[in-house]
Amino acid sequence: MSNITVGILLLIAGNLFASLSDVAVKLLNGEVPPLQYIFFRQLISLLLITPLWLRQSKEQRCLQQAKVTLIRGQLILIGSGCMVIAITHMSLATANAVFYVAPLLMLPLSVLLLKEQPALGKILATTVGFIGALIVLRPSQFHWAALFALVTALTLALFNILVRKIPSKQSVVTTLWWTTLFSLPISALLAIVKWQPLTTIEMGLVSISAVCILAYNGLAVLAYQKAPAGEIAFAEYSGLVFVVLFGIYWFDEIPDILSIIGMAMILIPIMLKNAISTRWRLVKKKYDKAQN
Repeated sequence: MSNITVGILLLIAGNLFASLSDVAVKLLNGEVPPLQYIFFRQLISLLLITPLWLRQSKEQRCLQQAKVTLIRGQLILIGSGCMVIAITHMSLATANAVFYVAPLLMLPLSVLLLKEQPALGKILATTVGFIGALIVLRPSQFHWAALFALVTALTLALFNILVRKIPSKQSVVTTLWWTTLFSLPISALLAIVKWQPLTTIEMGLVSISAVCILAYNGLAVLAYQKAPAGEIAFAEYSGLVFVVLFGIYWFDEIPDILSIIGMAMILIPIMLKNAISTRWRLVKKKYDKAQN
């Protein structure tokens, strides 16, 4: 199995967990202040990661690229806060359609930050995807919460792109531990502003969200270390399918025809391109083998 295929599968699994986290946030129904949610989620995540981090050798626990990790930690705070607001005030499908602009943003960001050179097919697929996102948003019916969803998309794109700056020899556990630790001080200070007691159910939902997001982050780190961002970012769109199904099942949120068209414009071109690329690689591999 190629690194690209492994990266794709890891991202699909990660997005399933991320979608379940969105369900937990939606069930909170805005009862928990976003800043307090972020603090508890990050604290729970750190507690879960620490035993795994301590089991590593001293050398494995050491942090590399501290500046990049610090930036990624703060991106978590910004993106998570905006995500809570967007999911609370929008349907799961609509909010996530905007979140999944992130892989589209990763194409230009991978060019600017990583100096990757995307093929024409990727550029065309990205363009169609942006048009699809606009159809979902429908500027004439634009909801203010969509602005927070767009910020989440930007922070997610930067978060995933920056992982390419982290040496592949650094373990996923170490990357997650330090990133989470760096996000705690500021999140704790901000949470105090609107601190309130939480019920057992609310803490349970926050804990579920923390576990799911931790799983997503770990799988995303593995995925983007396995393959170039431009080659596997399309797999992020699998989460859009998950949230549509979860939205229908849990919240009776049935997308209208324009939303479905917009989502299809986001998904189909990239899925087709990947199928063609995969087929081409197989043909080329057989040709090279025959030549040898």
